[in-house]
Amino acid sequence: MELSTLDYSFIIVFFSIVLGIGIYVSKKSGKSSSEFFLSGRTMPWWLLGLSMVATTFSTDTPNLVTDLVRTTGVSGNWGWWCFLLTGMLTVFVYAKLWRKSNLNTDLEFYEIRYGGKAASFLRKFRAVYLGIFFNVITMSAVTLAAIKIGGIMLGLEPWETVISAGLITVIFSALGGFKGVVYTDFLLFFVAMAGAIGAAFYLVNIPEVGGMQAILESEHVRDKLNILPNFSDKKAVITILIIPLAVQWWSSWYPGGEPGGGGYIAQRMLAAKNENHAIGATFFFNIMHYALRPWPWILVALASLVVFPDVASISAAFPNVPADKLGHDLAYSAMLTKLPSGLLGVVLASLIAAYMSTISTQLNWGSSYIVYDFYKQQINPNATEKQMVAVGRLSTVVLMVLSAFLALAMQNAMGVFNLLLSFGAGTGLIFILRWFWWRINAWSEISAMFSSGILAILLETTSLKPFLFDPETGLMPDWAELPFIMVFTSVVWLAATFLTQPETKEVLRSFYQKIQPGGPGWNKVVDEARAEQVEIVNSQEKWSVPSGITAMLLGVALIYSLLFATGYWIYGRTTAAFILTAVAIVSGILLIRAWNRMKDNLL
Repeated sequence: MELSTLDYSFIIVFFSIVLGIGIYVSKKSGKSSSEFFLSGRTMPWWLLGLSMVATTFSTDTPNLVTDLVRTTGVSGNWGWWCFLLTGMLTVFVYAKLWRKSNLNTDLEFYEIRYGGKAASFLRKFRAVYLGIFFNVITMSAVTLAAIKIGGIMLGLEPWETVISAGLITVIFSALGGFKGVVYTDFLLFFVAMAGAIGAAFYLVNIPEVGGMQAILESEHVRDKLNILPNFSDKKAVITILIIPLAVQWWSSWYPGGEPGGGGYIAQRMLAAKNENHAIGATFFFNIMHYALRPWPWILVALASLVVFPDVASISAAFPNVPADKLGHDLAYSAMLTKLPSGLLGVVLASLIAAYMSTISTQLNWGSSYIVYDFYKQQINPNATEKQMVAVGRLSTVVLMVLSAFLALAMQNAMGVFNLLLSFGAGTGLIFILRWFWWRINAWSEISAMFSSGILAILLETTSLKPFLFDPETGLMPDWAELPFIMVFTSVVWLAATFLTQPETKEVLRSFYQKIQPGGPGWNKVVDEARAEQVEIVNSQEKWSVPSGITAMLLGVALIYSLLFATGYWIYGRTTAAFILTAVAIVSGILLIRAWNRMKDNLL
């Protein structure tokens, strides 16, 4: 595919602006580790919210959505739509707790909530486990998508894509730090949205597709349109809808969808001006991420079924694509090759923007773990601010190199998504409860982390998985894999919790005094402290979790209604669209009232 001078102009201008931002903020970002990783905790909600949206607007996401739509239909997206529930729980319950903690990274939480060597080990181990291992896997999945896009649209070899896509990203990430990431995310968001919407509108109407009505009537598309699975298909309902909504959202740890908040979402909450800005940022992110942004990708995926109904048709159209990179996810890139000059440049710039936003965030977030939670804790406790910034920049480069090598060996983003879900299955409940139940200790988290990880590896690398889950010969149906890991992990961590000593009263009282979580799960600690004439309740704020859960449910109703209504407007099903739009409006009004009551709890 040939790029015109206009296309190259869009891309060159875009790269120049991004590099300019990184260079512009590099001096201030290098002043201290707080500036490099949190921008001095001065960020407003709207900028952080846009940054969260831009970060999750990665090159692998449209590929993943395309894969889901082409293989299981639009309803297959419930595998990630379900994380709206934990997102809303983070907004109305956990965002203010994270900002109140005033930590540098979410891993510092371990040494204010737990004590002793177990807490120290947990913090350092997860710094490596998440900051390097998980982070590299996530970035490699994003880079894999870039490789596929480069191969299909530009005819680039995988190594050429890795070098060209990664070089500028790692330069501005290492120079600009968190402030550079957030400032460029503001630009990247609008470029990425413009590209996604423009591509969807054009591709739906190309002659090979024939418009929205032709898509709806296509024999290859008709059974893929439903937003909910076919309820006559018991297996589809269980795997696509019931397990994600009943189990997955609260039990699984997944980057960007951590129960109770965490990772780069927590990093942005910690960088907010105050608690209200942390709440506003996460709420804005969830509306954009779930309600509005998926549909341009879904439309392109549906259109691709008309043009490329199977993988063989993609292979025939692009014979130079290596066999180990072929899959349904390639259909998104294949469709983009049909864009005209000018729009092609905008879309390519938007894909580059999506890639750079995600990778730069992952790099800064991962290096913050390495600096604060490993280097300063384990190697150089007396490290100066200058040394920590230097290590942060060095680790940024190393993480990029590791993810690039892993990406060259990968094949499919869907496999990575499922692997990460398996690794985190069963750990999510701890992340939700540890703020509100005094009995959870460091060994609870350590046992959950190792049991879920080891079991996931065993299922993927041995004959244990077909023995247990093969529908014909196994002991359980294949959809039971995630619930099995969750139940096994939960039994292990609950046993570890009650078989080990609780945290000391000094640790528990110190945590309560700092965070003021409230609730019946801390009554024992509060009552014992009062019996010793020690007052640890120093806030007049009423326990807001019941009101927060009400607000969460209303927020879920609002966003799911908007998601469905948008889809039905596109499908031309106006009656359902009107009803769901009305539900969204009513949910929004009730949510505003619930939020005002939460604020009124401050006496």
